[in-house]
Amino acid sequence: MSAHASMPGVLPSHMPRPAADVSPAAVAPRREPAVCPTDDEARVPRKTAAKDKRSFDYVWRSGVAGGMAGCAAKTVVAPLDRVKILFQSNNPQFVKYTGSWVGVRDAIKDIYHQDGPLGLFRGHSATLLRIFPYAAIKFLAYEQIRAAIIPRKDKETPLRRLLSGSLAGVTSVFFTYPLEVVRVRLAFETKKDTRHTFRSICKHIYNEGKYGTPSAARGAADPCFTPSAAAAPTTTTAATPVRGVRTFGIANFYRGFTPTILGMLPYAGMSFLTHDTAGDLLRHPSIARYTTLPKPANTPPGKAAPLRSWAELLAGGIAGLVSQTASYPLEVIRRRMQVGGAVGDGHRLRVGETARLIMREKGFRGFYVGLTIGYAKVVPMVAASFYTYERLKMWFGI
Repeated sequence: MSAHASMPGVLPSHMPRPAADVSPAAVAPRREPAVCPTDDEARVPRKTAAKDKRSFDYVWRSGVAGGMAGCAAKTVVAPLDRVKILFQSNNPQFVKYTGSWVGVRDAIKDIYHQDGPLGLFRGHSATLLRIFPYAAIKFLAYEQIRAAIIPRKDKETPLRRLLSGSLAGVTSVFFTYPLEVVRVRLAFETKKDTRHTFRSICKHIYNEGKYGTPSAARGAADPCFTPSAAAAPTTTTAATPVRGVRTFGIANFYRGFTPTILGMLPYAGMSFLTHDTAGDLLRHPSIARYTTLPKPANTPPGKAAPLRSWAELLAGGIAGLVSQTASYPLEVIRRRMQVGGAVGDGHRLRVGETARLIMREKGFRGFYVGLTIGYAKVVPMVAASFYTYERLKMWFGI
């Protein structure tokens, strides 16, 4: 009897302790360490680790998300984009439609009756070819530049946000601008008998200015050149002093590059700044339960809760409205410079000369021709872009 006696609550060493008496705290220290981190994760779920924004995995995911966001946004507004280009570039066939929403409607109907539904998407293939790398580089550059300029939350200021967006926009434009010029030329053409292919447009742009003023000699050397394309609008440039720089070759693919860079600084900067600021306001604790969604399981630590669809679209729409207003005059100047070789005498006008030409033709209002279309186009475009990007980031877990 005494051999099996024991103190209360203590089991003899030869008898196993019941499982119910085992406490997790007592067992946990004795557990052998996992062979690899994934073994631990299989046993006990833990929070997602912070993503390294300089890693290849983060770079390709953010790049693909940005490129797809740009393509989705541009497809949504492709018809309005073409009409806006025709208005901005002072196309002779569409001048009569400028200045009102009725004109926008009539211009769309004119294009539809002349070319069918595909006419509203003329130049869109070049748009997608340009916009994927452009948007991918822009969003990717923004994430990288923002991480460098704003390394910690306490360093985040409106000025740093503005600078991050501006530098991201300039970076993307530098690499993709030639495709933008080709796209504008394709969208500018309206006559069936003078239309060119993507290849012929590139050849035409490359040779502009090589043979002097538009002439029979130039037409013989460049089969893509059509005198009628340049004859109609010569009244817009005839009074301009011949002080422009005559160039040809690769430089022609950068017509309007200077005003593009100048316009991109406020456009991209204000776009990202406004979107991020609007997102912060919509996530305010007082309204967060109405505007935000629960954080997904793969959300990186420190990342804000995703906005509901309507809130994300609202933040993007406001960003588009503000950025378009800030940069529109320089956008008009850029369009006129881009089509200069198609409608003028082959000279590349400088920014100041183009601005004076617009002022002489239509006054101050000339810098805002097509702005109503700009709003109708940019607001849904930027909204769709940010919405798609943020949703893809959430899906990719970055």
